[in-house]
Amino acid sequence: MQPSALRHADLSRPQSWLTVGGGLLPGIALATLVALLSYLAAEWLAGLTSHTLAISPIVIAILLGIAIRNGTRLEAAFEPGLRFSQCRILQIGIVLLGLRLSLGEFARVGLSSVPLIIICIGSALLMITLLGRRIGLSPQLATLIAAGTSICGATAIVATAPIVGARSHETSYAVACITLFGVMATLVYPPVAYWLFDGDPHKAGLFLGTAVHDTSQVVGAGMIWQHLYGSEQALDTATVTKLVRNLAMLIVIPALSITFQRKYHTGGARPHWTRLVPLFIVGFALMSLLRTVGDLRTTPFGFLTIDQWTASIGYAKGGAESALLIAMAAVGLNTSFTGFRSIGLKPLGLGLAAALTTGLVSSAMIGSFY
Repeated sequence: MQPSALRHADLSRPQSWLTVGGGLLPGIALATLVALLSYLAAEWLAGLTSHTLAISPIVIAILLGIAIRNGTRLEAAFEPGLRFSQCRILQIGIVLLGLRLSLGEFARVGLSSVPLIIICIGSALLMITLLGRRIGLSPQLATLIAAGTSICGATAIVATAPIVGARSHETSYAVACITLFGVMATLVYPPVAYWLFDGDPHKAGLFLGTAVHDTSQVVGAGMIWQHLYGSEQALDTATVTKLVRNLAMLIVIPALSITFQRKYHTGGARPHWTRLVPLFIVGFALMSLLRTVGDLRTTPFGFLTIDQWTASIGYAKGGAESALLIAMAAVGLNTSFTGFRSIGLKPLGLGLAAALTTGLVSSAMIGSFY
């Protein structure tokens, strides 16, 4: 039996926008309902404790989604909409986040994170590949876990699997490991980052952007920081850092293809570069450009007042946070623990080692050089 945790292979082929009808609506509605209940629960807890937000609605959404997924039997009709929410609605939220940063700020954060990203990716790939060999895992499975941990979660796994000749169960095991430890990091790393870096939101954002696995998980962790500690900077920095980290697929995956074809004669074809650049990264940059152009004049775009432009940015921020909350509810609702028993201790142990290695290298580098 193969693990069924987070069917990320399906996320590599997102649902068409034209199919938003009865097929997608049940899952989207369920994710939206969980998101709304989570927001109301967070507000209620805040009222009880006289704290701005005693617990982030993101945390509640993930945990409530996991509880529903594993405590009930969700009908198959919910699956397409949940995948759509975790993929497309997440991307909409990320694109809208681009309006929070000018192009200069985007470039500054992105460029400053490059050395950190290179070292984290390199150390994770090297250590996990060597450790996987020592504990007897196939080089394909070890490479998938390393790629998913160091680059961008399940997207990197799905892109890497065919070029290294991975079998379907190896891909499933790798996705399951990334899911398990990525969700744990999403929930645990925000307070850890606050403690490690004395509440510095920039350093915390760099840490979350390099130490958490999947894009959805990084954004969720950044939103948890924002809700708990009242700073948008950590989310902005984490998002930009993760988007730059995603672009490492352009170099790392072709390099893995060449290495495996020479060493193991897998015969896998390298994916075209256009498949390795997610369009939402382009969308984020375009929104950042839009923010930059809008901020240049006292009458943005020649027809808006400053108040109207400021209000528009506010609406975009609210829309982004709502979309991301729905997406994180879908993450929880897509996380099934049914198949984890079939993975075995070795892949899980390697997944844990991968997560810890990335986190330790990231925190050490940030503490020393940032």
